[in-house]
Amino acid sequence: MDWGAITENSLRATFGQETVVYALAAIGLNLHFGYTGLLNFGQVAFMAVGAYAVGISVTFFGWSLWVGLGVGIGASVLLAIILGLPTLRLRADYLAIVTIAAGEIFRFVVRSVSLREYTGGSAGISSRFAADFYDLNPFSAGEYGIGPVMYTERRAWLLLVGWTVVLLATLLVWALIRSPWGRVVKSIREDEDAVRSLGKNAYLYKMQSLIIGGLIGTFGGFMFAIGTQSVQPDSYSTAVTFFAYTALILGGTATIWGPVVGSMIFWTLLAFTDTFLRQAIDNDVIPESVLSGVQVGQVRFMLVGLGLVLLMVFRPQGIFGDKNELVLDER
Repeated sequence: MDWGAITENSLRATFGQETVVYALAAIGLNLHFGYTGLLNFGQVAFMAVGAYAVGISVTFFGWSLWVGLGVGIGASVLLAIILGLPTLRLRADYLAIVTIAAGEIFRFVVRSVSLREYTGGSAGISSRFAADFYDLNPFSAGEYGIGPVMYTERRAWLLLVGWTVVLLATLLVWALIRSPWGRVVKSIREDEDAVRSLGKNAYLYKMQSLIIGGLIGTFGGFMFAIGTQSVQPDSYSTAVTFFAYTALILGGTATIWGPVVGSMIFWTLLAFTDTFLRQAIDNDVIPESVLSGVQVGQVRFMLVGLGLVLLMVFRPQGIFGDKNELVLDER
């Protein structure tokens, strides 16, 4: 077995595009669920709104990428308001129901035949709509990286910007949680009635948290669309939100760096198990009668899922989490 290739692919995934995208989604969920106690099961909707805003603005309206980013930010805020207005005064599970439905509704709407002229329908949008971004690339043609982990100049530029956005989002959450605003939202998570009794508008704070966390997820959608230069509706299924939750829980909810580290571990494990199993099959360590290459994609999720179950049994707060931060007000 080629352990060098296994290690290289695993390390590449640790800092790759998927890790950046899911780290941003998980950071937003951390603000929603970890700090405010909002059960948002539709983070993928915010990601899809950002991706489609960029793709549609550039491809079908001929606007610049930067205008598309602005449209995506505005659409994300509008989506948060639409989702929050009817639900944030109710119990937390109502928000969960509405958000998971919103993500699926958005996906089915953009893939519908009637909107194919603007969204590309089920085929999505595939064009050079991120050309403005890559025109700013300061790296010359070649490969960049450390040791065996190398990226092309375009990928290096994307990851540099992506990890910068992750760092800025993490610092934003850190500053917010250390502020008086952060202390209020954490109090809402633990006992919303007590917060109201002190004269605080819990509804307004929850709406602000939903907007900010959704915007962070939207930037994840931006990075995904720019990295692939395509927007496919089925890439934004409900499973994306649950993968982001997996990363969040793995690293530890209500921790500043937990979502980032959790996303890195999650995608490293997926890449490691995928490459390891394929190497084992190719070298007859695992007979094809037991496991075929076609089944590897499913088995790797089963193995990572089993690991997550064991983590929940022996350390439910995640690797870096604190049990005391898991207390939610479910009233």
